[in-house]
Amino acid sequence: MKSVRERKWLAAAAVLALTGCTKATESATEPTPLARLAETPRPQSRIVTLPEGTVLKVRTTTAISTNTHQTGDTFVGTLHEPLIEGTRVVAPKGAQVEGLVADANKGGRVKGVAEIAVRLTKLNFANGQVVDIATGSVGRRARTTKKSDATKIGVASGVGAAIGAIAGGGKGAAIGAATGAGAGGGLVLATRGEPAVIGRESVLTFKLSAPLTISAN
Repeated sequence: MKSVRERKWLAAAAVLALTGCTKATESATEPTPLARLAETPRPQSRIVTLPEGTVLKVRTTTAISTNTHQTGDTFVGTLHEPLIEGTRVVAPKGAQVEGLVADANKGGRVKGVAEIAVRLTKLNFANGQVVDIATGSVGRRARTTKKSDATKIGVASGVGAAIGAIAGGGKGAAIGAATGAGAGGGLVLATRGEPAVIGRESVLTFKLSAPLTISAN
């Protein structure tokens, strides 16, 4: 028959054995840090639709001119302000956009001034997502050159009058003035006016011409 002391030792050993088994079981079933990370729910993407007429403010990164660009050429810019839908930022400030020169008209030699118009075609996101967009055009016109043209004609007329006066007095001056004016007019007709330019770092305001549907986090 076992003594009281032996029975106490046996009971203590049994309790320790049961405790060890319980801890081992808990350790086996407790998820590892990687498992916990995998179980963490990821933010769900949400489909966002921006309506027609939504404003996009874009800053150009290079100058766009009728001297350097033709209809169909592309250009790159960045969002000057974040694109927001409700309280959600759909695209942050600085997101890259791509655009197209919709029209580049250098103007005529006889009349008309140069004009250039651009529109947006793509919006790029930091995660690599690129979406096609459609916007209205934003344009610029060159300054008129009437004052410059008048100056050219006046200078040519004065030069002609001076030459005519030397050659034939007053009558010669009149003839020389008329001849010089004609030459000056010919010079104006032979040269184009100033180019239309959208300067580097210009902020342009576009509006969506069709709804834009994208997947936003």
